[in-house]
Amino acid sequence: MTETHVYVIRCGGYEQTEEALRSVLSQMGGMERFVKPGERILLKANLLRPAPPEAAVCTHPAVVEAVAKLVREAGGQAIITDSPGGALQKESTLRHLYEKTGMTQAAARSGAELSYDASTRQVSVPRGKALHQAEVITPAAEADGVFDLCKMKTHVLMGMTGAVKNSFGIIPGLSKVGFHGSHPDRTAFADVVLDLTSFLSPRLSIMDGILAMEGEGPGASGTPRQVGLLLVSENPLALDVAAAEIMGLPRDSNPLLLAAQRRGLTPNRAEDVELVGGSWEELCIPDYRFPSNVRRDLMEFLGPLAGPAKKLCKAILSQTPKIQPGRCVGCGICQKACPGKAITLEGGKAKVHPGSCIRCFCCHELCPQKAVELKRGPLGRLLK
Repeated sequence: MTETHVYVIRCGGYEQTEEALRSVLSQMGGMERFVKPGERILLKANLLRPAPPEAAVCTHPAVVEAVAKLVREAGGQAIITDSPGGALQKESTLRHLYEKTGMTQAAARSGAELSYDASTRQVSVPRGKALHQAEVITPAAEADGVFDLCKMKTHVLMGMTGAVKNSFGIIPGLSKVGFHGSHPDRTAFADVVLDLTSFLSPRLSIMDGILAMEGEGPGASGTPRQVGLLLVSENPLALDVAAAEIMGLPRDSNPLLLAAQRRGLTPNRAEDVELVGGSWEELCIPDYRFPSNVRRDLMEFLGPLAGPAKKLCKAILSQTPKIQPGRCVGCGICQKACPGKAITLEGGKAKVHPGSCIRCFCCHELCPQKAVELKRGPLGRLLK
């Protein structure tokens, strides 16, 4: 990851997406720089769950469609895929996902291929720090090249989700649960997604910030916000640095950039990014709303605490998921996605057992009914 240019273009609506991307790519040497004739290019969209485009949960189909058309014009074949959280990786899951998110229509209009391959591959991660090997979806292992089509969104665990976090989608379905269980804090999880991004090595990263998400993202509890931007870079980390600066995410609340700095990955600061298409002053959004827990992580001040002491402090200081019975429909998505097995279904409603909760917030992220609230205890509220 050495390229530091990030191209930003204003785009007031999705009907302008193709024109905007053509303009940006012409400045970057054309799509022919990134696609050779006959290549199969994986379009790794952010398809967190089956949600309609207007919810701003997933990469908008217009962005995927425009990129697929440009890939085809360059002589390549675009393959659209992702692995949604909280669900088994199987063909029926993918068909439902593509239909709800608008990918079925995007593929039909652009000539792209929808991947229904539910198989997985064990791959090595040569440059990994947290991972040296991983089980990933087969399309990610077999593609000639990858385009990272991410979404500008807030994230209750990581502060924001962008190009680097989007790589977590190559982990199949419910296998994501295991990673949250083995890497429960955000510092460790940042290393996981950086490792997966090093494996994917996307040729191009494109962020859909036309209709973005703020508030309690990245799922149904977040709030769509019209931002009207597309960001493009050859470096997914540079793209995320630029997006964080534009959104106004404090650096000490961005574990991804702190992990990148620790590992010597660049750029990891806005001053090291070469912004094309505007200035920080013109593009930065002063009132972007982040999740209520985005602040300096108090756990960073606890130094060498480990084991039971660290677990106790984390339980006291951090937020805990609480179920709103009036909204819960007992679908069981949160129970399946819980790494700590802290959720049971009782009387047709989900129940969180705080003693087993690892505060990964997967339940909050994946609940389609907005039935999971994040609550801080009395001491945590006092120290906030």
